[in-house]
Amino acid sequence: MYILSIVGLVVLIYLTITFVLYYSQRSLLYHPTENNYSGDKLTVPIDKVRIKTNDNIELLSWYHDKDIQNYKTILFLHGNAGSLENRIHKINHFNEMEINFLIISWRGFSGNEGKPTEEGLYKDAKSAVKWLINKGVKKKNIIIYGESLGTGVATEISQNESFAGIILESPFTSMVAAGKSKYPIFPIGLLLKDKYESDKKIKNIKSPVLVMHGEADTIVPFWMGKKIYELANNPKYYYFPEYDDHMMEYNDKLLNTLKSFIKSLN
Repeated sequence: MYILSIVGLVVLIYLTITFVLYYSQRSLLYHPTENNYSGDKLTVPIDKVRIKTNDNIELLSWYHDKDIQNYKTILFLHGNAGSLENRIHKINHFNEMEINFLIISWRGFSGNEGKPTEEGLYKDAKSAVKWLINKGVKKKNIIIYGESLGTGVATEISQNESFAGIILESPFTSMVAAGKSKYPIFPIGLLLKDKYESDKKIKNIKSPVLVMHGEADTIVPFWMGKKIYELANNPKYYYFPEYDDHMMEYNDKLLNTLKSFIKSLN
């Protein structure tokens, strides 16, 4: 009886945790109020714009127009935490490049209405592409840049499209695989609502791809970035610094990699 009671208790605890994981999964995945990087001053001129999605949500976004006729335009899709301000340390460097950029904040982030979901983020990104096209930017001059969770969105919207190039920073193979690496004893494939299956979609991308991933990443295992690179079509390029964690160092080596990739697209 004692053993049966212990087994029953273990099963009850397991089912309780499974229940909690299922119903709280989106709060575990999306962290709009987390301040994961701050303190930088914006040194690149931007226009604050509102981009309306096809389900009538307005997304706060920053737009930098250097020369849309002669330079490529980056559409920056950020990760699962924080605000636009948390990417200042990255986009400041774009001012050093012959590039325009648009960085959007997801639904539910930066005071935007709505709640983040996989399908919702796809709508947000596609609306941003449409906004750029309406500004006069040709699709063949748009570079889709995904950061962490944003790589899942970038991969989705880049399938069978004619974008100039795709940049994937700290990508994962799928959210199911990422979830299993964190919660190996739970049936993540059955529980997960937002799966972001990039490994199944990367072969559908015909544009040049740059994969950047730190080998010391403690959040998204490095093997995932390497696998995405291996699955990608040519032409493809990689930047795998040995000591970078998930928040990659925006140092001269990384910046030179970005500049070389962008230059190769001309």
